[in-house]
Amino acid sequence: MAEYQGSARVSATVACFGELMLRLAAPDSELLLQSGRLLAQFGGAEANVGVSLAHFGHRVRAITVLPDNPIGEAALGELRRHGVDTSFLKRRPGRMGIYFLTPGAVLRPSEVLYDRAGSAFAETGADEYDFETALAGCDWLHLSGITPAVSPQAAAAALAAVRMASRLGVKVSFDGNYRAKLWAAWGGDARPVLKELVSHADLLFGDDRDVALILERSFDDPDPTARRTAAAQVAFDAFPRLQQIACTLRTEHAVCRQALSGFMATRQGVHRAPELTLEGVVDRIGTGDAFAAGVLHGLTTGMEAERALRFGLAAAAFKHSTPGDFSPARLEDIEAGLSETGLHVRR
Repeated sequence: MAEYQGSARVSATVACFGELMLRLAAPDSELLLQSGRLLAQFGGAEANVGVSLAHFGHRVRAITVLPDNPIGEAALGELRRHGVDTSFLKRRPGRMGIYFLTPGAVLRPSEVLYDRAGSAFAETGADEYDFETALAGCDWLHLSGITPAVSPQAAAAALAAVRMASRLGVKVSFDGNYRAKLWAAWGGDARPVLKELVSHADLLFGDDRDVALILERSFDDPDPTARRTAAAQVAFDAFPRLQQIACTLRTEHAVCRQALSGFMATRQGVHRAPELTLEGVVDRIGTGDAFAAGVLHGLTTGMEAERALRFGLAAAAFKHSTPGDFSPARLEDIEAGLSETGLHVRR
């Protein structure tokens, strides 16, 4: 592989709107509560993207709600530790959303159990946010399909956020992340909400399944690239604002041995990032968010689409090597992974 030349260090201001949660994971590949121990960390789709972008040198604002208690205070401190601006974060009485993780091993897949109903974030109405102030001066707003699935209040808030972004001329990055069980828990109708969210998006992280759900279409080609290409064309026709669609393609040989490639469609054409074989996977939670952050970094720093896609794939690959939701990868880590000397000992 040719030496990767890196990108200009031009930072963007990115706001990330979504729920930050407490992650309680079984340690050492145990089953949940097998030994009565749990490892506590924080995570959440939008926060994961924000932390990665902050490590890449971007200015990141967290727009979220945390409980006004010691757990919320610890979560706020964790965001600050990673360089995320918490000035637009709200505190209110209530509980922290939680997810329990049983890490996979060998041929046993990882399992996630949500306990987030009635969280402080879920109970906060759209009118309690000042999106106009929070988004002022931002280049991008990033959010995901998980956010509107949390509750009717969160769905209304997500729509308010993208409407304000459009009004202010802020670009929108949206990750499909369809969660059927979360929508079903409160009887939400996902399709019209997700369709409007995508209508405001400049960049969509999703594949043919997301487009099929939102536009009630089917894509049946056995070749995954052909399906994604066909879906992208349909999405571009349906959503005039949309400029790029990106996703990964994953092959799972075992929990600790997987392969990952990248796909991006633009209005000018289709790009692929060659498959990477990932041996000894440590933690795949948050890898899609690392991919999103890498692609966003590439596009905001002027990379060509193919190079931005390769950077995103390398960021996702790096995240597989570290535990927790948040990726601590720096630009030099990703750039090293894209170069011929990526696996050499650094001295």
